[in-house]
Amino acid sequence: MRRLAAELRRLRDAAGLSQEDVTGQTGVNVATLYRIETGRTKPQLRTLNALLDTYGVTGPNREALILLQKDAGKRGWLNTSDSGLPEQYTAYINFEAEAREILNFEAIFIPGLLQTPDYAREVIAGVLPTATDDDIQRRVDARLKRQELLSVPEAPQLWAVIDEAALHRRVGGSSVMRDQLLHLATQARNPHITIQVVPFKAGAHPGMPGSFIILRFGPIAPDIVYIDSMGGDLFLEEEAELIRHNMVFEHLRAIALSPSETVTLLTSLSEDHD
Repeated sequence: MRRLAAELRRLRDAAGLSQEDVTGQTGVNVATLYRIETGRTKPQLRTLNALLDTYGVTGPNREALILLQKDAGKRGWLNTSDSGLPEQYTAYINFEAEAREILNFEAIFIPGLLQTPDYAREVIAGVLPTATDDDIQRRVDARLKRQELLSVPEAPQLWAVIDEAALHRRVGGSSVMRDQLLHLATQARNPHITIQVVPFKAGAHPGMPGSFIILRFGPIAPDIVYIDSMGGDLFLEEEAELIRHNMVFEHLRAIALSPSETVTLLTSLSEDHD
């Protein structure tokens, strides 16, 4: 629905029409058009066809948008009712599965998409001290399922920037940390995965207020910033927030070690756990 909404907004803008203009030509009232263009409601097929006629959309582009309309009500691979996971987290997982680029800054943890099973289990147990064994295993399974994104033919581009502090926090003991650090070094050699570390010597930096993830969907849907905090999961879509977080991420990339220097550091730190 977000994809379809964004494309319909773009098409109306390209046609030089206001929402009132479209209402006059199609009979779709402004309130309904607003809900469609903000992804709050799925347009009926006859409404979509009326809009596409007005915008002059034909051929493959029209077929693709009609297919989006049909798929807009489908769930992703994970949904709240059968996963036992919080609704906002399952929403994030389904957004992540559709992203073309994932920009992840982590101040405290190894990024979830790059965690080993043992590290993930220890982190989840530590963060959720009242969780049952079943709860922990459910979250570990979900995290490992997410990681399958990185091994499909059309895998998204992942750019992970990690504060060096996360590499030194001993999660699960020496063997867990050694395996985790070596796993990062291995993953960094994949062409669609870039890993950088912000070293201690960089001093204070704009990522210190907290971790965040930028999901980019390409031209057919707007980006999202996702923040997992003690106050709950946040999804930021306002242009000002997107600009601010993208600027912060660019700054972090600039002050971080290069990818090759990062691999050298990861390998060196893993040897400290032998």
